Amino acid sequence: MTDTTLTTAPPSAHAASDDRMNARDRSVLTLLLISTFVVILNETIMGVALPSLMVDLSISASAGQWLTAAFMLTMAVVIPITGFLLQRFNTRPMFIAAMSLFSVGTLVAAIAPGFTVLLLARVIQASGTAIMFPLLITSAITLVPEKTRGRVMGNISIVISVAPAIGPIISGIILSSLSWRFMFVVVLPISVAALIVGGILMKNITTPRKTRIDVLSVILSALGFGGLVYGLSNLGTPGASAYATLLPLVVGGIALVAFILRQFSLQRRDAALLDLRTFTSRNFTFSIIMFGIAMMSMFGTIVLLPIYMQNVIHISPVNTGLLLLPGGLLMGLLAPIVGRIYDRIGPTALLVVGSIIVSADLWGMTLLTATSSFWWVLAAHVALSVGLALIFTPLFTASLASLKPELYSHGSAVVGTIQQVAGAAGIALFVTIFTARQAALAGQGASNEIAIAGGFHNAILVGAIISVLAIVAAVFIRKQPSSQFEGAEFDGAEFEGAAQGAPAGH
Repeated sequence: MTDTTLTTAPPSAHAASDDRMNARDRSVLTLLLISTFVVILNETIMGVALPSLMVDLSISASAGQWLTAAFMLTMAVVIPITGFLLQRFNTRPMFIAAMSLFSVGTLVAAIAPGFTVLLLARVIQASGTAIMFPLLITSAITLVPEKTRGRVMGNISIVISVAPAIGPIISGIILSSLSWRFMFVVVLPISVAALIVGGILMKNITTPRKTRIDVLSVILSALGFGGLVYGLSNLGTPGASAYATLLPLVVGGIALVAFILRQFSLQRRDAALLDLRTFTSRNFTFSIIMFGIAMMSMFGTIVLLPIYMQNVIHISPVNTGLLLLPGGLLMGLLAPIVGRIYDRIGPTALLVVGSIIVSADLWGMTLLTATSSFWWVLAAHVALSVGLALIFTPLFTASLASLKPELYSHGSAVVGTIQQVAGAAGIALFVTIFTARQAALAGQGASNEIAIAGGFHNAILVGAIISVLAIVAAVFIRKQPSSQFEGAEFDGAEFEGAAQGAPAGH
């Protein structure tokens, strides 16, 4: 191979003749699944712990929110770089680096003497997490035979959808009887064990590409994605100043445009930090649009539902977590089943049905009032979980399978980046609308329950309107076998028209 070509072994090279993975490949993917589930779980685990942290560390609520916001911010900055890292370095050292960072961050968090050290620990944790998710996706799409890819991607969707959803539930159960430090104490031995086992079992599945990193792209990426997530996080924080919100959004927007233009220039000589030729696939583009909408709905609802449940229908924090548990477990149970269905019928029907369920559920949640029964809340959350379960697995599989093997790592980096930006946007949108309506009703003399229920109604209503777009996008997503790319040469100039906005698709 030349110095400008990445070799990614086709799935069939790793599979047995009967389209099943060999034992070693299954062990590698299982290890990656467990490791990624553990690291992503930490993204939302801090929310329920905020009251305890405010007392123990003597911090304000706005300061405490940064333990989650800094995690998302770090993820947004690091993930776009992983497309380059996964091409530049072998799989095994990348896994060891990711789990080492996460384990060190978890240890520092468990023994943190104060807020500053705990915040630093969260940043270290996030740095490892940002590498693990694209590594999992890239490895899976490379190792798994096409005929069984949906089933395996179903397991991966458990990681991306269930882990953030049950993070608050697990932390609530731990905090009901133990200190907040045990959220990290419980995770530490699991992450260290994964690191040790991975160091033994993990194998390299790509040939590194020797090229230099574009420093300007790294800076623009950090300013662009970091600025957007920072600004969106402030937008969703009550009391944040307009300066702290608008300036990062403007700087982030300008830097993001510059980053995109820079990648268009670099990818002509196959040297982009984040190769945007992934978007020349119509399947991938519509999948990313739909994925962004789904993540906005999930994260926004996850944030507001506990507020509604605890302050309107007066359910305790522990019972709130338990009430949300069935939906999270159901999503996990359905994911492999959805993957098997995908292998038989493809993504379109699953995505259309799933997006209709999510949209209908959000419209139904707008009917919740200050006097609604908790049974309606439980039913709504379970229905939302079913809809999302039908969405995530087909999206992951169909989007990445439509890319050339040379673009797998960049495609997975795009998916991870969208998760962070869309999640932050969903939280910001829902919370901002919620806060504005709640304040307006409170100013009119409404009771606290009625004001919060009104804010919840308006936020969910906007989410329901946006969710209709996902139904439209679902119609355009098709199953396209990745075997069409096996053995194909990757021409760096093939998609050059993308820089001028020329439409293309597989």
